[in-house]
Amino acid sequence: MQFGIFSVGDVTTDPTTGHTPDDTERVRNMLTIAEHADAAGLDVFATGEHHNPPFVPSSPTTMLGYLAGRTTNIVLSTATTLITTNDPVRLAEEYAMLQVISDGRMDLMLGRGNTGPVYPWFGQDIRQGIPLAIENYALLRKLWTEDVVDWSGKFRTPLQGFTSTPRPLDGVAPFVWHASIRSPEIAEQAAYYGDGFLHNAIFWPMEHTAQMVNFYRQRFEHHGHGQADQAIVGLGGQVFVRKDSQKAWDEFRPYFDVAPVYGHGPSMEEFTEQTPLTVGSPQQVIDRYGKFFEQVGHYQRQMFLVDHAGLPLKTVLEQIDLLAEEIVPVLRREAEAVRPAHVPSNPPSHAERVAAARAAGTLPAAHTGAAADRWTGRTAEDDVEAADAVAR
Repeated sequence: MQFGIFSVGDVTTDPTTGHTPDDTERVRNMLTIAEHADAAGLDVFATGEHHNPPFVPSSPTTMLGYLAGRTTNIVLSTATTLITTNDPVRLAEEYAMLQVISDGRMDLMLGRGNTGPVYPWFGQDIRQGIPLAIENYALLRKLWTEDVVDWSGKFRTPLQGFTSTPRPLDGVAPFVWHASIRSPEIAEQAAYYGDGFLHNAIFWPMEHTAQMVNFYRQRFEHHGHGQADQAIVGLGGQVFVRKDSQKAWDEFRPYFDVAPVYGHGPSMEEFTEQTPLTVGSPQQVIDRYGKFFEQVGHYQRQMFLVDHAGLPLKTVLEQIDLLAEEIVPVLRREAEAVRPAHVPSNPPSHAERVAAARAAGTLPAAHTGAAADRWTGRTAEDDVEAADAVAR
């Protein structure tokens, strides 16, 4: 099972010191956090995508491309890539480039985001959110799996004879997660394609999360991708940890109260009771997160939000160390001990996807000759003969 952290990249004043980082400091802190997570042995780092204050990660592939050269083992991902307001052609290019640069050590999570005004900023209508997500992803897949694309749809200009570059690494597209907290249409989309489904449960009771995940599992099996319990599932959560539980509560409370994600709402007591937010000791986190599989089944990725609400960098790095040293090894060991043998322990790696494509005979065909054009199959000699014919 994979364990990682994700960042929404908020710029928030530290309520205990009054310090507000500028955008540059916040971006550089995110880079430090990702590199520290890699060194600590966590499995995944994911950045959100936002185009409005108080958030800074407007260009996930720029950040992740830099981190590909600075990290060694950690999977680089997104949380979320906006499938509704990004051009699918640009997504195909940028994430294939990231895939090549990282040597396949990446995936991406598609979603619609949580900021309504982003739609008109990029020329779209929020009322078309679901149709945009469906059509744009269909085109994105086509651009990754077909060398030459002819396409027309409702939301962008047609394509004729278009080739997205670079082509996916080893001829295999990146692994895709679809994220939604409330839309069964997105769970259905993930199931239809046999992709991963991630439910970011930081706002919701586990009963709701279980309902969404179980629907996805049923539809995954319906579409013939395997048994329901073999579907690839991820969860988002949040923790704040100290060795002493009361110290954790006392330290985190002022940050919780102003958090842009959920501040100025229910009390911390209410929120920790009603959602997966867990504030306390490492053992309390282990006890709570170690039981989630009882509600959603055995799943493959658990992500934690640890760096928002103005928490200072030093505190965030301490949170990562506590996760990596005292929590994740126990959760991983306990998850593996009860996982049925036929259920995947992790999302598929790039190497595993290449091997599966090779076994299925679905890798792109090799060049037809030394001088052949890989997209049309034509050679220079063909073009010369055609030109001669026209001249005659």
